[in-house]
Amino acid sequence: MDAKTLHTSGQLERRVESARRLLGRCILCPRRCRVNRLAGETGLCATGLRARVASYGPHFGEEQPLVGTHGSGTIFLAGCSLHCCFCQNDDISRGSDAGQEVDATDLAAIMLELQAMGCHNINLVTPSHVVAQILAALPPAIEGGLDLPLVYNCSGYESTVALTLLDGIIDIYMPDFKFWRPETAARYANAPDYPERAREALVRMHRQVGDLALDSNGYARSGLLIRHLLMPDMIAETEQILHFIATRLSAHTYVNIMGQYHPCASANQFEELRRTITGAEYRQALEAARAMGLTRLDQPDLSRLLRRLQR
Repeated sequence: MDAKTLHTSGQLERRVESARRLLGRCILCPRRCRVNRLAGETGLCATGLRARVASYGPHFGEEQPLVGTHGSGTIFLAGCSLHCCFCQNDDISRGSDAGQEVDATDLAAIMLELQAMGCHNINLVTPSHVVAQILAALPPAIEGGLDLPLVYNCSGYESTVALTLLDGIIDIYMPDFKFWRPETAARYANAPDYPERAREALVRMHRQVGDLALDSNGYARSGLLIRHLLMPDMIAETEQILHFIATRLSAHTYVNIMGQYHPCASANQFEELRRTITGAEYRQALEAARAMGLTRLDQPDLSRLLRRLQR
């Protein structure tokens, strides 16, 4: 089952309508704000009826299976339902005025433009709060010839309602798994339920798409790719997250352990977040992943990264 088949059968349109109805008392993300977005009301995500696009274009900073030779076709969606205190895209994730409002036809046109540029996929960045709007854009995009994998590039803070609507439509799920302990998630994102929601979401995503599959050129076609941002002094949580991935999902899961954390947004309000991670922390995380049997680890330029992390 894929988006084209669902569109041909009429199931995609039924999902579009179901998602639109949910906007009337919005419960599409775990925040469950229950505002009437159809009437322009906004909840935590600061987004009403229309999605807002902050920017879009070929992106070469993603994982190599997504970037290929012509880039990942990223669409940066404004607003967010999680609001981490250290968000590196804080200017577009929290600002109610960030981005240009688009309707379904506009969003479909952006997808088709990225395909015409030669991008290898459509990479929907921070999509969780605009699932209904993304679904509405797919019929005109498919009718216009869209034939690229859809990447759902999210925080991991997902609802089962949204993931059910996306089943068979999203080709590549790319969630982050940020926090293991509810106390940590509450402190840094005011979301104590994040760990539970993320675990549920990753299991459901893996059930839908399986391990990451590549084509003959090494480009991602379908499957699950998990990101984990290392945080200062949180190696114990990292190890718990990696253990969950290896034992509850699959030892063949493609994992990107990211060492790029730096204090930004409002992170400086927490003394423990006022530094970057060290090379020793990064190496410890990699060693833990390998010890747990995870072999499909993203391969950045390790020598350059470790030089940057030297302390």
